[in-house]
This record gives sequence, structure tokens and C-alpha cells, in this order.
Amino acid sequence: MIACGLDFGTSNSAIGVLKGNAPALAPVEGESTLIPSAVFFEDLDRYRVRFGADAIATYIEQADGRLFRALKTILGSPLIEETTALGRRKIALADVVQMFVRHLKVAAEAFLGQEVTAVVHGRPVRFVDGDDAADAKAEKILREIAHRVGFREVTFVYEPLAAALHYEQSVSREELVLVADIGGGTSDFTVIRIGPGRHAQADRKDDILAFTGVRVGGTDFDTEISLDAVMPLLGRGSPLIEKGMTMPNALYRELATWATINFTYSYRNQREVTQLMREAQAPEKIARLLKVLHDRLGHRIAFAAEDAKIALSESDGFDLPLEFIEAGLHAPATRAGLDRAIRRGVERIGRAAADCVAAAGLQPGDIETIFFTGGSSRVPAVRSAIARAAPAARAMTGNDLLSVAWGLTQEATRRFG
Repeated sequence: MIACGLDFGTSNSAIGVLKGNAPALAPVEGESTLIPSAVFFEDLDRYRVRFGADAIATYIEQADGRLFRALKTILGSPLIEETTALGRRKIALADVVQMFVRHLKVAAEAFLGQEVTAVVHGRPVRFVDGDDAADAKAEKILREIAHRVGFREVTFVYEPLAAALHYEQSVSREELVLVADIGGGTSDFTVIRIGPGRHAQADRKDDILAFTGVRVGGTDFDTEISLDAVMPLLGRGSPLIEKGMTMPNALYRELATWATINFTYSYRNQREVTQLMREAQAPEKIARLLKVLHDRLGHRIAFAAEDAKIALSESDGFDLPLEFIEAGLHAPATRAGLDRAIRRGVERIGRAAADCVAAAGLQPGDIETIFFTGGSSRVPAVRSAIARAAPAARAMTGNDLLSVAWGLTQEATRRFG
């Protein structure tokens, strides 16, 4: 049975196989082994589908169509059962996920030169916080999708464990490690004993001391940046003529959230915003909101917020360019503003890290190493919050975006040979 390791991520994805007696990641977009988790339906009448960076670039070029990103975040929510309009047709969001997973499988098979029939699939520790039934449903949906695209054998591995298995390949001595995998949709932790003499063991259950996870990740930070820096320019919090009334907040949050952007483009929303523009004290701001809805610019705002998050991980300030809404429009953002906007999410991540150490029956000082992975582990406030869970530990990083994929591929090799 030919197996692969599949990291279907909220923001990016990768897939690996055993080739030439060694694990290898498959090229999934050109020469790249990493692909943005994005699907674009171009020309809705002819229904052409694009994936990854190609999908995003086509959307940015303002081609007619519909972009989907961060679909993993809706697996454990009722939205996964929703359909969306593509021209005169409707498509289930689960089918969009299926198209993307099939695209990855086809890429792996082209790289290997034969059919891949088994998958070790990554999954977060928690798809959904505090709802075991919804969490189980999310895994069930992913399993069904894997079967529908042609995988006959489907198993799951927690993503932080996969990252730990990859990190273990690089160590020269035994370590007690807190793995922090901070992805686009979730933040996941494991405490594990690793070492050069342990990775060949078939049974690692005695080495794995605890798992925790929380449904907070980089896309949540994008939402908060957008709400804090961009949406006020579109009238969020803007007063209406009627005393004491302000613009309704729900639409702004929906527009700032990756998974729900497409739902904002309804004619009903446009009619209501047109009416609110007549009632607003700052109608020019509401006119910008109406333009965003009419021209379907929500994902461009989300990409600008994501760029700001990445830039503010390295610098103290960043101007979000919004020329696509209005000439000369931009939204200043600062590191301090980012920290303030994401404070609650960061606190939840820090608590999850501390809970993982406690669940392992350890004191904070017992952890020797924190291994950071996942794109959002670069956010300084996030790293600081996690570091407080193990203040004496050294910080280590690997390939932020591919550690999980490598670990899943190594585990697929071990399980299926």
C-alpha cells in the first residue's frame, strides 16, 4: 500500500510520500512543496477551477469568480453544510474542500509516478473547543472526503505530534519538549520526550505526556487587525443620524473573517447598506463598504490584514494599502495596536500552553525546549505568552510551514513502509 502524509492547513498545505527509500515532499504548485489553501472558481459560467497561489493571483487580478480560503476553519461548524452560489449553480463547501484535497493527491501521484492509496492525515488537537460531537464530526467529514478522493486507508495524527517527530530527527540528545504548533486556525500543543534513540520505536505512547489545543490561530488575528484598522474606514462604529445608534457590527465581523467573506456579498446586504448610507453621519465611509460588497473586495482586505500581521511580527508599524477601494486610502497599523487587538486570543493560547505542561504532570521548569512551528508562531506576543508556560526552556524553530508535513510523511513511512 502506497501512503502519503497530508497536511491540509488553514492557510497552507503540503503532501509527502516515500520516494527512493526516503520521505520527500511533493511539488504541489510549480516547484514549490507548499501551496496556499485557496480555491478560485474563475468565469462562473464555464466553471474553471484554480488552486493555491494561482487562485489568489487570479482573484487579485480581479477576474470574475469566487475565491475560497481558510476552509479548514469551518469543518467543525454548521457552515460546512452550507452551499454557495457559483453563477447559476450552487456548490457545497465540503465539495470545495474535496476538490482541493484531490488536487494535492493528484500532485503526489504525479511526483511518485503511481497511485497513492493510504494517507496519514494531520488534524488539530481540537477542531472545535468544548464540543466533542462537533470535533468528531469535523474529523468524520475529513475522513469521508479522503475516501471520496480515492484514499482507501485513512488514519489521523495530531499536528503537534507530527511536528515533534520531525524535530526529533535533528536532536543529538534526549529532551523534554513542549511543541507549540500555531497555525492559521488552531493552536496545538504536546509535551513529549524525544531523542535519537526513541524515534525508531514503534510505540511512542509512553513518550507522549499530554496534548492540548485551542481554536485560535492566525486567521483570527487577521480578523482582529481588519476590525481594528480597516473596518472603521468602512464605517464600523460610525454614528447614524438617529441619536445613540451606530452602524451594526455583525456585517463587519463577517466581512473581516476569512471563512464568511463570501456570504457578505448578498443583494440583501447591499440593499441594507444602501439604506444605512442615507442614515449615516459619515456616508462616505458607508459608500466604501458598499463598494467592497458590490465589487467583492473582501478577500483583498483580508490579504492586506494578513500582510500587516506578518510585517508587524518584524517591525513596529505598517500601512495597509487600500487603493483598491479608494485612491490614496490606507490604514496605519502598529505592533502595539496588533497586540491590543489580539490580546484575548493570545491569552487563550498562553493558557493552553500552560495547561499542556500541567496535564503532563510537570512543573514549568521541567520543560527543556519549546519547539515553535506554524506561521503564527512568529508573532512576538504569541511567543512571549507560550514562553511563560516554560520560562527556563530554550526556544527552537524549524521550518514553520512544513514541519508538520514532514512529520506526517515520516509517520506514513513508518506505518506503511
